[in-house]
Amino acid sequence: MASITRLARFGLQLSNVAAKTLRATPTTQCQQWRAFNISSCLLADRRYTKKHEWVSVEGSSATVGISQYAQDALGDIVYAQLPDPGTALQQSDECGALESVKAASELYSPVSGKVTEKNDEVEETPALVNSSCYEKGWLFKLTLTNPAEIEKLMSEEQYQEYLKAAEH
Repeated sequence: MASITRLARFGLQLSNVAAKTLRATPTTQCQQWRAFNISSCLLADRRYTKKHEWVSVEGSSATVGISQYAQDALGDIVYAQLPDPGTALQQSDECGALESVKAASELYSPVSGKVTEKNDEVEETPALVNSSCYEKGWLFKLTLTNPAEIEKLMSEEQYQEYLKAAEH
């Protein structure tokens, strides 16, 4: 019992030191967020649709997934059908589906382009969308055919406002 008490005190001392260090260390807003909520800092370059898909663009290549809000609403995802490489998509085309224990939801392409890759890991382990919707749980990649469409999608801030407005 004495060793448990000593470990508990040691753990409390460490957490006090960590708290003091966090308060004393000058950091940028993003660094402060990184310790607690990495999503807002990293997602600033993503654009969103009203149907809760996101797209991240690097050059002429785009990566597509669903938002944290969408995966929360779906619940535990048990099946993913993703578009095959080579598929040509127009913005808002239905291109796949996600099924959960609660519901099924169609996937829509947020932008026009030709699919270059699908996330086979998500088809094999659909729960990756739940555990890592912005990193390991991306759905497919495509080469953009109309980059101007990106500007018509919501920024992270606009998407958060959209979600707040939808709650009321």
